[in-house]
Amino acid sequence: MPDNYDDPRGGLATPRPGQEHFVAEVDEGGLGAVDAVKSDSAPSSFWRDAWREMRGRWLFWVSAAIILLVVLVAAFPGWFTSLDPRLDCELTESLGGPEPGHPFGFDKQGCDIYTRTIYGARASVLVGIMSTTMVVLVGAVMGSIAGYYGKWFDTILSRVTDIFFAIPLVLAAIVIMSVTPNRTAFIVALVLALFGWPQIARITRGTVMSVKNNEFVTAARSLGMSRGRILRRHVLPNASAPIIVYATVALGQFIVAEASLSFLGIGLPPSVVSWGGDINQYQQAIRTAPEIILYPAGGLALTVLGFMMMGDVVRDALDPKARKR
Repeated sequence: MPDNYDDPRGGLATPRPGQEHFVAEVDEGGLGAVDAVKSDSAPSSFWRDAWREMRGRWLFWVSAAIILLVVLVAAFPGWFTSLDPRLDCELTESLGGPEPGHPFGFDKQGCDIYTRTIYGARASVLVGIMSTTMVVLVGAVMGSIAGYYGKWFDTILSRVTDIFFAIPLVLAAIVIMSVTPNRTAFIVALVLALFGWPQIARITRGTVMSVKNNEFVTAARSLGMSRGRILRRHVLPNASAPIIVYATVALGQFIVAEASLSFLGIGLPPSVVSWGGDINQYQQAIRTAPEIILYPAGGLALTVLGFMMMGDVVRDALDPKARKR
C-alpha cells in the first residue's frame, strides 16, 4: 500500500509515518468531518533515537563527565577546597612550589593557586550560562517571528543582523566594557549577549522557514488554529534541534570571551576570582614561575573542550543525515 492515498469517501489523506497527523471521521453522507486531533510519537521517537545515538559514543560520556565536574566545581567550590581564595594568603609563601595541602603551589601574593583555580570556575561558568540563556531567548524569539510571519519584520531583522555581523563580538565588548564603571557578571553577560544574538536568530529563522511549509502545519492551519498557537505548538518544537546544538557550542565560546575580557583587565573586576583575571595576573611571573599560568589556563581549556565536544556529539545525534553517514 502506498504511503499516502486519498480516501474515496472524502476523508483526509493518510499521513506518512513520522509526521503529526489528523484523524478524520466520515459521516453517513460521505462528507469528511474532523473529529479529533492526535499526535503520533514522532517527536519523542526522534529524541529517543538521538539519545540512543549519543549514549553509544564514548565522546559523549567524556564530555558529559567534564561538564558535570566543572558545574559541580562552579556550584559547590567548598566541596573541593576549604580555603578562601582572597583571604588565606601569606606573602612569605610568594611563588612557593607545591606542598602538602597546596598541590599547585602559591602565586605572587602567596594565595593558594589550587583554591583560586577552583573558585575561578564560578565566574566563568556563570557568565557563560547567563550569556547563552539571553542569546537563546532573544535570538530564538526574533528569529521564529521573522521566519514564520515574514514580511516587514523579516526584512528589518535581516538588515539588523547584517549590521551586527559586521561588528566583532570581542571588539564590541571591549569598547563597551571600557566605559562601563560597574563590571559585574551580569553586565559582562549582557554585553556579550547584546552582540551574540544575531547568529542564533538567523539559525532559528532559517529552520522555522523550512518547518512552516510541512504538511502538518498546513493541516493545523486548515483546522482554524491561530498562527501564534501553531508557532508555539508545532513549529518551534520541530525547529529546536539546531538551537540546542548552537547553545551547547556557544556556551564555551562565551566562557572564552569572558576570560578574554578579564585577561585584558576590562572584564570582571580584580575582586572577582576568574580564570581570565588569574591568567592576566600570573603572566607577570611567567619567567620566574611559568608553570603557575598553566592551572587557570588548563581549567579554561578543559571547560571549553567539554562543551565543544558535547556540541559535536549533539549535532551529529540531532542531524538525521549525519546518523545515516
